[in-house]
Amino acid sequence: MSGIAGVGLTAFGRHEGRDALSLMEEAADAALRDAGMERGEVDGLVAGYATTHPHLMLATVLAERLGIAPRFAQAVQMGGATGAGMVMLADLAIRGGAASRVLVVAGENRLTGRGRRSAMEALAEVGHPEREAPLGMSVPAYYALLAARYLHETGATEEDLAALAVLMRCHAAATPGAHLAEPVTVEDVMASPPIATPLKRLDCCPVSDGAAAVVMTAGASPRITGAAQAHTHQHLSEAPDDPAEGARIASARALAQAGRAVADLNRLAIYDSFTVTLAMLLEAVGVCEPGRAGPDAARGRFDRDGPLPLNTHGGLLSYGHCGVAGAMAHLVEAVRRMRGRPGVALWHGDGGVMSSHVSLVIEG
Repeated sequence: MSGIAGVGLTAFGRHEGRDALSLMEEAADAALRDAGMERGEVDGLVAGYATTHPHLMLATVLAERLGIAPRFAQAVQMGGATGAGMVMLADLAIRGGAASRVLVVAGENRLTGRGRRSAMEALAEVGHPEREAPLGMSVPAYYALLAARYLHETGATEEDLAALAVLMRCHAAATPGAHLAEPVTVEDVMASPPIATPLKRLDCCPVSDGAAAVVMTAGASPRITGAAQAHTHQHLSEAPDDPAEGARIASARALAQAGRAVADLNRLAIYDSFTVTLAMLLEAVGVCEPGRAGPDAARGRFDRDGPLPLNTHGGLLSYGHCGVAGAMAHLVEAVRRMRGRPGVALWHGDGGVMSSHVSLVIEG
């Protein structure tokens, strides 16, 4: 059984003059220091893709940059589920004997390296080439369609979604290195400019620069006790009747593997590219009743000192989103918090438009 021996995280936001590799290197060194290890002790490397450095062999490029020669190296590309997928892969590699000390790292200068508009154009390529992309769809537009359906079917309101943005900003305000740290109110969210109705600017994550890394070894704590994936579709036009079905499947499998139930959880790290993403995932994994994610947040259930702390660094919505490392920051935060308060955490990543899902149960 493997676990997290060290974690590293850069500040998220604007890093002028930095490239993806330099950000990855900073996070990797921080994770190694935290683990009490030297670069040369790493014998496994798993790297997440970077849209600003789209090399066909990114893992070996990074290994060269770090001056290491791992006996196991992989690069992974699963959209927003990549971070969790990389940790699952590293766990499997350690369990299978392919490596014993695996560095998992991702980073990108997505804000300064390509700009918001360019990043949006690149992400829009996830759309179906015949039925979606020709219509000029963007990722916010896809999630706006999900949001409209979610509000209609559950009876939740736009104010309920706004409560999730308020919570993430509150958490980010108490976290050094957050991209967006100024507190906001529900009224501020509602008054922010529309991006794709019903989503407004503050319902959406920012585009950031940054990096994150973890070091995994056998016997380390907190440990991975359950891991599972589900891939139900790639394009929204091909999604099942329940677009969040993959989250239900992956989380149920991971919890079952760990011998745990939702009631056992005392910490959450849930993907939150948009407020509706967070709401749908919280409800799909069984933490909230349909339409209740926002009200649960508003009444303090997910506060730092609440019964079920959620994304206590501010999540993608406020700590920031620099691609793969954006989701990995959820794990870094969870590990740091669990060191002072052991328990059971669920980390869930969502790639594409509710397309690919990875759930991990972390205990320690």
